[in-house]
Amino acid sequence: MSIRLLAVTSLIVAAALASGCVEERVVHDRPVYVQQQQPAYVEVVAPRPPPPVIVEQVGPRPGYIWSHSYYRWDGRQYVTVRGHWEAVRPGYHYVHPHWEQHGDGWHWRAGVWIVG
Repeated sequence: MSIRLLAVTSLIVAAALASGCVEERVVHDRPVYVQQQQPAYVEVVAPRPPPPVIVEQVGPRPGYIWSHSYYRWDGRQYVTVRGHWEAVRPGYHYVHPHWEQHGDGWHWRAGVWIVG
């Protein structure tokens, strides 16, 4: 038997024996992170009333409803947010974004779709 044949045979036997001896073990535990859901609603209270309502002249668009422009409170002042088109959702009606006055200030209500 040649040395080359003996070396190849030994290598094949060693590989076959070693392949059955592999043990996979945990070297360290990895922490599992669960993404927390953001609250669906955040209360925004402004200390003073918003500027007058923005009046827009927007023509109809089949299958869409225009969500009015509004003023967003940034913690110091009101900032204008442009209106946008919302696709109509059958079986729902749209409540436009608006501010409501309560005893502790002006409360923001985001535009939402409501069943009915």
